[in-house]
Amino acid sequence: MSESTETIVIELAGLGATDELAAKLARVARPGDVVALSGDLGCGKTAFARAFVRALTDPDEDVPSPTFTLVQTYESTAGDIWHFDLYRLETPEDAFELGIEDAFHDAITLIEWPDRLGPYLPRVRLDIHLAVSKGKNHRCCTLTPHSAWSQRLRTCGHG
Repeated sequence: MSESTETIVIELAGLGATDELAAKLARVARPGDVVALSGDLGCGKTAFARAFVRALTDPDEDVPSPTFTLVQTYESTAGDIWHFDLYRLETPEDAFELGIEDAFHDAITLIEWPDRLGPYLPRVRLDIHLAVSKGKNHRCCTLTPHSAWSQRLRTCGHG
């Protein structure tokens, strides 16, 4: 288990605030980065991923939830983006059939339900936990950076 340097808690007052945070983080992401999105069903993981992808592609990019396809890929100015939803995985090893190893090395990887990877979740990553807070569209976002993400969070105004 990697050591995390600090945990940052941010209250997101609506979808606009979620989109803004996702865009800030997208701008400092690089190929080889892993962003692990966790939280209960309906807490905004896919909305966060959608805003992240759109910040690096096109504001009108079609970014569906990969709940049934398990993975969606996008070309962006920062490199390829792979968006995984691992909720339906039966075993952590099933992720290898989706090409997740290639994504870890060559792309920016967004993972919903990262706990489904078990021991295969990379140590170097940014953990983002979302929870419903103060009403329907408000979220409490907890950022836990591992390794280089600590400096990048400072670069984009968090930490």
